[in-house]
Amino acid sequence: MAGPIIRILGQVAVMAAGIFGKAFVTAYQQAVQQAKSGGSAKQAAEAAAKAAGLEKNLLTKSEARQILNLSKSECTPTSIQKQYDRYFNANAVDNGGSFYLQSKVYRAKELLDFHMKEKERDAREKKMEEEVPKE
Repeated sequence: MAGPIIRILGQVAVMAAGIFGKAFVTAYQQAVQQAKSGGSAKQAAEAAAKAAGLEKNLLTKSEARQILNLSKSECTPTSIQKQYDRYFNANAVDNGGSFYLQSKVYRAKELLDFHMKEKERDAREKKMEEEVPKE
């Protein structure tokens, strides 16, 4: 009885390894091609994630704002932290909350924090470019 089940599980494992291997090779090839064509590391990572089929699990900024119940104009570091604390604590497992929802709140904050830092970095770079005297 256990023989056919083990054989089926083995076949499934081999098939899954083949699919993962193909996705990894494709992602690597696209990343190398992107790097050779002068693309940025961010573009290469996005291409690799897309080829590996991982892009569907990523949050967008608008989804992250919806999770934290923020509008585009309300997105400031303090309001993000305030909403994060509110929803993270409300969904605490100790209080009968959901770990899944808690992790969604965490990922939403993580993404918005990343984009806020990126925005600040771009503003600093732009300011530095403006300060450099033109010859």
